[in-house]
Amino acid sequence: MTPPPFTFLESPRWEDYALLDSGDGLKLERFGRYVFVRPEAQAMWKRALPESKWTNTDAVFVPTGEESGGHWDFKRKVEERWEMRYTLTPVPSPTGRGELRFWAMTTPGRHLGVFPEVAAHWDWFSNLIHHEVHEGHKEVNVLNLFGYTGLATLAAASAGAKVTHVDASKKAVGWARENQALSNLTERPIRWIVDDALKFVQREARRGVKYDGIILDPPKFGRGPKGEVWEVYKSLPNLLEACRACLSDHPLFVVVTVYAVRASAIHAAQALDEMMKGFGGKVESGELVTREQSAGRLLSQAVFARWEK
Repeated sequence: MTPPPFTFLESPRWEDYALLDSGDGLKLERFGRYVFVRPEAQAMWKRALPESKWTNTDAVFVPTGEESGGHWDFKRKVEERWEMRYTLTPVPSPTGRGELRFWAMTTPGRHLGVFPEVAAHWDWFSNLIHHEVHEGHKEVNVLNLFGYTGLATLAAASAGAKVTHVDASKKAVGWARENQALSNLTERPIRWIVDDALKFVQREARRGVKYDGIILDPPKFGRGPKGEVWEVYKSLPNLLEACRACLSDHPLFVVVTVYAVRASAIHAAQALDEMMKGFGGKVESGELVTREQSAGRLLSQAVFARWEK
């Protein structure tokens, strides 16, 4: 294949999140009113802000040596959970609202319930959905796999899609449903499914269920609700093949985001290009990046590939 366009995608429109500084294997971030320090192996430069800015924080995540394990060292009291917001690219929505509201909280796995860099995808597919629904007067069915706390699901639903949200974690799906209520999107048609992603898609294919858009945000490693093992390098090809069987005759978009692996964007793009053969359209790939407020450096967070008709 001809290499697709390579893009660095930023999400510059956040008000409730900021990458304040990074360096020496760490990143200094603001989530709402709280400031945290978390590990970041790719921050292989020196910090730009003085030490006083790094010590005046609310909590520091201390890793244990396991890939994602560790604990939070709280310097000040942090609420069990707090509200954050993101406003989608301004387009009219069927609800009259383009604002996502969601709960953030500290977790044992260093995450806080939101991956801010993915907002670039939310804006992208929300606009595609909105145009298809309101200009093309078509129904759009979207499948969100590894849906976590549901922010991509809510972005798609806010733009007018019917969404099926799948995650192996019952706790994550419960969190996502709470975010739906907080965003005043309870009237939107969303199916919430606790299941193994591959098994669910294979069943959907056998049932003849079709989707116009698919969002894939797989982890490097994970387990399904019945102990199913997910390893991204081994499992993703089978999942993409199963997803193709669930695509409608005229799909709108597919997006794949890959975290925490030694993968190139071209690898993700080639896998997606192979999946979408015969549909036309175009593939682009690149990295999701966040720009520091301190020195303006770009911190790469994930690689992605996405297709649109």
